[in-house]
Amino acid sequence: MDLQLFVICVLTFVIHLIGTLAYAARIAGVRTRRIAMSFALFNILVLISRTSNGFLGPFLAKRIETRLLDGGGAQLADDFRIVLGTATLAVAIGIVLVPTAQRLFASAIGHFQRHRSTTRLLLRSATPAGLATLRDAAVVPARAHLAALRRPLGVSKRVLLANMLAQALLVVGVLASLYAGYLAPEFRVTASQLSAVVNGFATILLFALIDPQLSVMTDDVAEGRLDEALFRRTITWISLSRLAGTILAQIVFLPAAAAIAWIAVHV
Repeated sequence: MDLQLFVICVLTFVIHLIGTLAYAARIAGVRTRRIAMSFALFNILVLISRTSNGFLGPFLAKRIETRLLDGGGAQLADDFRIVLGTATLAVAIGIVLVPTAQRLFASAIGHFQRHRSTTRLLLRSATPAGLATLRDAAVVPARAHLAALRRPLGVSKRVLLANMLAQALLVVGVLASLYAGYLAPEFRVTASQLSAVVNGFATILLFALIDPQLSVMTDDVAEGRLDEALFRRTITWISLSRLAGTILAQIVFLPAAAAIAWIAVHV
């Protein structure tokens, strides 16, 4: 793996790790009963993740240009599969870190509630007290919690499938569009612009189907109409469906790239 591909993988890892840990903010909001604050924290993390995904495009485009110049275009598919594998690894690690992250977020929400300063919150994270909080919050998922995943969920399987599809599209959108530009180099710009269509459809799925479900559940838990354990199980399954989406992205990557290339040529 050369330096350029390593940087792309690191950026991909950070993007998907942040996106997965964002779910922990919802659990922290339920535990602290600071729903609005947890939503703000959740939105910040999701915004960072999705905005950073836009910066990934230029790095990937440069990868294509470099491969074409040195005659290594045949290796591009393998390079992109490594990037997709990095996304899967990041989500898997993020799921394991959710219990630790929700404790950290609960502490951050309490600190902000007392001091009302984002700057002080960020500065505290680099102090000995902040590092001690990180050490104390570190925990591995409990076996009892894993066993409880067999119990009923707060959302339907249809929502989980929709989330899996949306996450697969978000992961593969930029990659497939750029690779489609390699398949149809005369329409490379058109193919790259189609990533916005793919990501837009995935975002609509997320905001229209998945986010409202989680928001309603959050309110129900805060008002005592829903069990907190059920909410945590649902978040875990939502995270697992995100993981499944990254695996699905591996399967649909080449067909999606071929379809985007065809559309770019015939649009």
